[in-house]
Amino acid sequence: MRCPKCGSTRTRVTDSRETTNAIRRRRKCEDCGYRFTTYERIEQVMPLVVKRDGTREEWDRNKLLTGIRLACNKRPVSYSTMQQIVDEIEEQFSGRQEVDSSEIGQAVMKKLRVLDEVAYIRFASVYLRFHDVNGFIEAVEQVRRPQKPPEEQIPMNI
Repeated sequence: MRCPKCGSTRTRVTDSRETTNAIRRRRKCEDCGYRFTTYERIEQVMPLVVKRDGTREEWDRNKLLTGIRLACNKRPVSYSTMQQIVDEIEEQFSGRQEVDSSEIGQAVMKKLRVLDEVAYIRFASVYLRFHDVNGFIEAVEQVRRPQKPPEEQIPMNI
């Protein structure tokens, strides 16, 4: 592993921790003493993302994380929680050949609504393309309404 500061290949691992889908390693450069973090992830086969206009592009974890980070800016949401959301969404869609960007957006909105209502509104304003203040008002009213718990399935005796 190369040191990002001096480029030396003489680095050593000082600490390793397992996370949900990765191994986090703290490293130290033997030459300059710089400390940095690396992540080892299992390479998953991720689907192509089908955009609204029908074009297809490669799955981009960083693009998804950036959108979530912007929505959570100055909110009490830790970076590790944001990464966990991305991990869960990647796990949800891995193995598929293609996925609509709308499905990804809905999955993010579902997680943000539970996590932080302000982040949810911010993400929704971009994802749902609010054109005026009425879109914001509708989204806020929707957040204020209590979420319905999934209906319990009652066996019917016929």
